[in-house]
Amino acid sequence: MRKLDQKLVRDLFHMKGQVFAILCVIAAGVATFVMSMCAYHSLQTSKETFYRDFRFADVFSQTRRSPNAVLSRIRQIDGIAAVETRLVFDVLLDVPEMTEPATARLISVPDSGECLLNKVYISRGRMIEPERTGEVVVSEVFADAHGFVAGDAVSAVINGKRQTLKIVGVALSPEYVMQIQPGSIMPDNKRFGVFWMNERDLEAAFDMSGAFNSVAIKLAYGSNVEEVIDHLDRLLKPYGSVGGYDRSEQISHQYLSDELKQLRAMAIMAPAIFLSVASFLLNIVVSRIIIQQREQIAALKAFGYTNVEVGLHYLNFVLLISVSGTVLGTAFGLWMASGMTRMYGEFYKFPTLTINVDAMSIALGFLLTTTAACLGTWVSVRKAIRLPPAEAMRPEPPPRFKPTLLERILPREKLPAEMRMILRNVARYPIKAGLSVVGIAMAAAVMVLGSFSLDAMNYMMHFQFRLAQRQDLMVTFVEPATASVMYEVRNLDGVLDSETIRSVATRIHFQNRSRRIGLMGLERDAALYRLLDKTEKAVVVPEFGVMLNTKLARLLGVHRGDFVTIEVLEDKRPTLTIEVTALVEEYAGINAYINKQQLHAMLKESNVASGAFLKVDSNQLDDVFAELERRPGVASVTIKDAVLNSFRQTVAENILVMRSFIIFFAAVIAMGVVYNSARISLSERSRDLATMRVVGFTRGEVSMVLLGEIALFTLVALPLGCGIGYGLAGLMASGLDTDNYRIPLVISRDTYALACAVVVTATFLSGWVVQRRIFHLDLVGVLKTRE
Repeated sequence: MRKLDQKLVRDLFHMKGQVFAILCVIAAGVATFVMSMCAYHSLQTSKETFYRDFRFADVFSQTRRSPNAVLSRIRQIDGIAAVETRLVFDVLLDVPEMTEPATARLISVPDSGECLLNKVYISRGRMIEPERTGEVVVSEVFADAHGFVAGDAVSAVINGKRQTLKIVGVALSPEYVMQIQPGSIMPDNKRFGVFWMNERDLEAAFDMSGAFNSVAIKLAYGSNVEEVIDHLDRLLKPYGSVGGYDRSEQISHQYLSDELKQLRAMAIMAPAIFLSVASFLLNIVVSRIIIQQREQIAALKAFGYTNVEVGLHYLNFVLLISVSGTVLGTAFGLWMASGMTRMYGEFYKFPTLTINVDAMSIALGFLLTTTAACLGTWVSVRKAIRLPPAEAMRPEPPPRFKPTLLERILPREKLPAEMRMILRNVARYPIKAGLSVVGIAMAAAVMVLGSFSLDAMNYMMHFQFRLAQRQDLMVTFVEPATASVMYEVRNLDGVLDSETIRSVATRIHFQNRSRRIGLMGLERDAALYRLLDKTEKAVVVPEFGVMLNTKLARLLGVHRGDFVTIEVLEDKRPTLTIEVTALVEEYAGINAYINKQQLHAMLKESNVASGAFLKVDSNQLDDVFAELERRPGVASVTIKDAVLNSFRQTVAENILVMRSFIIFFAAVIAMGVVYNSARISLSERSRDLATMRVVGFTRGEVSMVLLGEIALFTLVALPLGCGIGYGLAGLMASGLDTDNYRIPLVISRDTYALACAVVVTATFLSGWVVQRRIFHLDLVGVLKTRE
């Protein structure tokens, strides 16, 4: 072994505590990066494979009733590679163990037993057989939620008639990788399921022989999506089309794409923070090692070692720590990615979803850590190799000794000698002190970043489901209900209050931007479904004008007072220009609202309703469910508490897992930063501390000089770290912002308290370890004159 290598090993062993702390910080950054990227590639690969092998459609459209003769004209549209028509209906289910009704989406299967597009993957059981009536295949998440197996039966209310459906198989579909009921913001696997049924059965049940109400299209390579949708809309407009849309607006694909986007954001932001801190620590450690080893560097160069050899010696020190941290972080990241992939398998249903070890991500992680480590220490290493031997043989010039500003203000007797020593040392080395403060502040900031997601989720649920939505149930009708139907629903036993809504499919335009949304008409004095601003104050529904939520306004570039064009995609399909009279705050979806009476006037219709919000007596909830189930005009019933519980079980679980990882890594950073600062200060000041012991200072007084400085740094760093954490949380919230969800920037006092407590605990533990070293200082060895 070369002499320099022996010196490297001795240095690493001598600084094993500091080296291990830095190694853990590097490992934390690499683990987060590898975890996020491997989970991302696992989801992406599974998605692409499932979409390709089971022919997920590119364009979708719904109509009221279109004759099969239109199919040949659709096939003639330029850019279409394949097209399939089908029947799709939502009905109520009577599940034995549930008092409340569930909603089933019935999708027709051709007589051949195999769909041309959006093929069904049978995970258990078999596919339905054309000649057998009443057979269905059920989606896997719904079957698992109720324990359904092949041979079970379930009762459904189909077009006002109760019918028994026999389950013969359990299936997955690329169209429902994440199964969400229209109008809901979260999946509810117990109350919404997808059923595939023989086409002849559905035709007979809904009197749709020779007709279809849904079309799926596969585009040819290089075709123009917008042109295909325009041609399709013109063909289907006479038959009640609500407008075609491409895959990007398909709800399951939207949620999956949002998750992939958030994983990529996590893979960029979190490792950048960890690696920056690791680079910062390495720079401090190496720079101070070089200061302490001035005489050794001079001796090495005097014995004939070149600048390159000395420089590589210190770079090897850095690279050894970096590579070790990368290896440890990669192993830990792969383990975490495996667990995260299993967790995603509960939410996103693929035929196969296994961990995809992405070699490029691991190589990139190695490159990033190596680059960050080398860049962070290059200035110090460069200073070492440029140091002339004769200059290095001399000790560093001592700093200027003078009273600090605080000493001039306060009387001498008010400041103990130990406190004056602390203040003077900080004043002599302001840059070093500032870097230590920033390092400790970053530990607190990462703690805030890791914990704020739970605060944001709790506030989002409170805002969305408690302050804004005060109803218990949302009922949607098969067709717009007349006044008599609304009267019946309003007067059901157990219904305490009700509000009707009118919802229509629209496309809203502003300048060159547009979005396909559902425009909801609300009653002017709405109290069950309230619209709120950022300050949580209710926004009154105006008599005229349209209200947009802030996300939709940002997407369109709209401000209050601007005029937007609303193209209604139903019935007479009017197109109107309306002023934006208010912006409302929402954390889910992109929505627009209008006065219900104004919407009736726009559509030139009577007082009808698409649905109703109900406030129900909790003691009569089961009776209300039973009554609604008997109403043939009721298409679905959405229970707010069920949506809230689903939200907690899905988003909350995902957030809590990520939060646990980040908090653990933040604690590692806190320990690494504080311990390194204390150990380096001890190494630099061991001679001073030993001198103090020799001249009569007690162990406690000597400890106070060093540990008081660390305590002072921590005290200054905590408010700075909380401020930095708030900024990082804002960056994270903007990076996770999607059309489906927005993360509010809300940080509670408990989060700040937790961050401060972890850093203070790390300070105490580090101080305890360092104090033990102070008590065992070799006074004779330390005080020997350096030659």
